[in-house]
Amino acid sequence: MQPRVDFISLGVRSVAASRAFYVDGLGWPVHRELEGDVVFIQVNHGLVLSLWDAGQMRAEAGVDAPGPVPCITLSHNLPGTDEVDRVMAEAAAAGASIIAEPVTQPWGGYSGYFADPDGFRWEVAYNPSWTVDDAGTVTV
Repeated sequence: MQPRVDFISLGVRSVAASRAFYVDGLGWPVHRELEGDVVFIQVNHGLVLSLWDAGQMRAEAGVDAPGPVPCITLSHNLPGTDEVDRVMAEAAAAGASIIAEPVTQPWGGYSGYFADPDGFRWEVAYNPSWTVDDAGTVTV
């Protein structure tokens, strides 16, 4: 198996509420949509974020019952601290709950956290050691 992720699927309570947050609030473009069931948003080269009805997702994945929001963090890395502050403000304006205001971290970066309508945590970060070369190889 290749070390690769092509989709990140979030099982959401309300596809409409999540669509309103990500598409209407944050301005992310819809790639494809099955109204009320799933919204696909291309978020990077070859990477799609799907907002999927949680009940349908649990049924297909063979999960018996919903539990608390799993500990998963989606990270959005930016080239500087000002950009982190701007994106956190955009998320708040779109209806995100600010979990942790951006601060300088012990590891040398600057980051904060917000939660989307279902509680999924997004880290918005500036990491001075984060680079991506033309081939897509990451250095941290």
